[in-house]
Amino acid sequence: MTGRLVVLCPGQGGQHAGMFDMARTDPAGSRLLDAWFDDPLLAAPLREAPGFSNRVAQPSIVAATLAMWTALGELPAQPVLVAGYSIGELSAYGVARALDPLDTIRLAVERARMMDACLVAGAPQAMVAFSGMPVGSVDELLDRFGFYRAIVTGEDTLVAGGPASGRDALAAAAVQAGGRVTVLPVEVASHTPLLQGAVAPFAALLHRQRWLPPAFPVLSGISAEPVHDGAHAVDRLSRQIAETIRWQECMDACAEAGATVALELGPGAALSRMLQMRHPHIACRSVSEFRAVAGIRGWLERQLD
Repeated sequence: MTGRLVVLCPGQGGQHAGMFDMARTDPAGSRLLDAWFDDPLLAAPLREAPGFSNRVAQPSIVAATLAMWTALGELPAQPVLVAGYSIGELSAYGVARALDPLDTIRLAVERARMMDACLVAGAPQAMVAFSGMPVGSVDELLDRFGFYRAIVTGEDTLVAGGPASGRDALAAAAVQAGGRVTVLPVEVASHTPLLQGAVAPFAALLHRQRWLPPAFPVLSGISAEPVHDGAHAVDRLSRQIAETIRWQECMDACAEAGATVALELGPGAALSRMLQMRHPHIACRSVSEFRAVAGIRGWLERQLD
């Protein structure tokens, strides 16, 4: 029986200085990166040291993901789904060839700019990751401190966003309630109503893009449903800036599609690890776990045979 592949596109968190290096070893990936680094709009963010500011992180992550996808070349089997986490959902449409790769990275630049514009002077934002607390039990704490569920990753794990002024008190209250808390190094409360001001401008920008039918379905982060056309892509991609990402349901949708193999394009390996823990029957790897492109191709051939 031939294996069924899903491709995972990461969000922020795993970026690092060497995240373009493996794609550079492939001629096609290297040519693509050269073109992007020569583009006036992209040169500055792509050349800066990777950090957690939206302006640098978002286009850099999209570029690394799409360059790696290009470097892999023809695969033994076409993906049955591609799923992207946060900014990775934009990358996913580049992977599915619904958007031109260069246009996809330029969209990442504009998305970051529009999100940053939602920051009100004197009112910085924050994001906090919770674990060990059922989602329902944490809602009262979020309401008390003006936070919102941003990304739900499991029955007792989620990321929340809200005003930075309430971050430390929220974290302390969650620990007191028996939870585990990680304050994330970001300054914008992505996927919460605090980012609503970026939705309409980004939707307008997406409407002006040239869209092709995706070569394979892209999962919507806010509904965990496959998207097959540009009109629905515009709606889902713009709305997810200010709505909760249902990543737990996205992982389940991969399993329901019959996935037997999952490859995370990097940087990082958080998505492949989460999926492996939730659905152990799916063979999950990240490109970051390999030393060379040939090793990735060999693993995929064995798994998909």
